[in-house]
Amino acid sequence: MTIQHRHETTDDIAAIEAVTIAAFADAPHTSHTEQFIVCALRAANELTLSIVAEEHWQVVGHVALSPVMITDDQGRKADGWYGLGPISVLPQRQGQGIGSRLVEQALTELRTMRAAGCVLLGDPAYYTRFGFQAHAGLQLPGVPPGYFMALPLHGTVPEGIAHYSDAFNAAA
Repeated sequence: MTIQHRHETTDDIAAIEAVTIAAFADAPHTSHTEQFIVCALRAANELTLSIVAEEHWQVVGHVALSPVMITDDQGRKADGWYGLGPISVLPQRQGQGIGSRLVEQALTELRTMRAAGCVLLGDPAYYTRFGFQAHAGLQLPGVPPGYFMALPLHGTVPEGIAHYSDAFNAAA
């Protein structure tokens, strides 16, 4: 299996949407709006990184990264934080390391960008292998604390409330 990772092009948009729909079709804990979120991030120019996993000229996976604002109780903002997700892999290709390599590529690029860190909402059993951990002082309202995790890339994890782009409210 020779998987190539690269940034999306306009020719990939339909394939990314199809992969995202397929990846979340039978997933628990989803509102099935992930493809709309990616599209809304792109339209708002908030899709900081959009990386595809490609094999034999077919997109088999995708990861999106976008800015996240973290505000403490005094209104101070932590700069340079990004949210990882949605991340999608074709169902028939899941469990083959494609998602892991997309996460690793995304984190490598964030380090190159000198990002402060990365947050995500996901299964701790999966994402802790990359160094993500829940932090009591960092919260995403309405989310069980153990499932909202952070990975500092430069410095420490700030305390406060994380705010994702309004694109994460996209429903169509």
